[in-house]
Amino acid sequence: MSSSDPTIASRRALGRTLAGAAFIAGLRCNPGQAQTLRPVTPGQTEGPYYPRDWSGDIDADLVVVQGEAARAQGEIVHLHGRVLTAALQPIAGARIEIWQCDAKGIYRHPRDERDGRRHDAGFQGRGRNTSDGDGRYAFRTIRPVAYPGRTPHVHFRIDLPDRRRLTTQMYVEGEASNARDGVLASIRDARQRESVIIRLDPADRLELGARLGIFDIVVA
Repeated sequence: MSSSDPTIASRRALGRTLAGAAFIAGLRCNPGQAQTLRPVTPGQTEGPYYPRDWSGDIDADLVVVQGEAARAQGEIVHLHGRVLTAALQPIAGARIEIWQCDAKGIYRHPRDERDGRRHDAGFQGRGRNTSDGDGRYAFRTIRPVAYPGRTPHVHFRIDLPDRRRLTTQMYVEGEASNARDGVLASIRDARQRESVIIRLDPADRLELGARLGIFDIVVA
């Protein structure tokens, strides 16, 4: 297999993502300060486009799809974070799934691919990862975009080792449409609402031209 093969490039980029996650892991807080420093991540609607097909390429790098020559359209974003208890203890072995629309605002889902609409074949559209011993996870994806009725967001579903489940959404700081998004506004607690709005910073250290977002998930 050639070193220029997109699958190899994908795995190398994901390796940088995972290495960066270890370096940038969030501050460890005193458990007694948990409720002050980290609100519990609010549950949110799963939405109508939860992926129906989890076969094929469903790894944590959504930018490169096995068998596709073209890389995903859009700005690359590395998403790092930890899955934590309310006492800010790491949760290992949690399965994290994400899904989002492509750079054209189309989900990889038959209900959204209609009337000639086709998702970007170079964008995986959904991915899975498992938190490590420190509760860390990492994804390589694209910056989410708005589509009619919704501000940019990424869907998250976390299946915990004890079989509990949390479904939520991550939003992007600075998006004007955040103020008009009904799903985001449904989070009444201001601190919980702010906890799912994530800053995307330049991340040339990880990948030239990419952005980095830190999204820690706190489970009650």
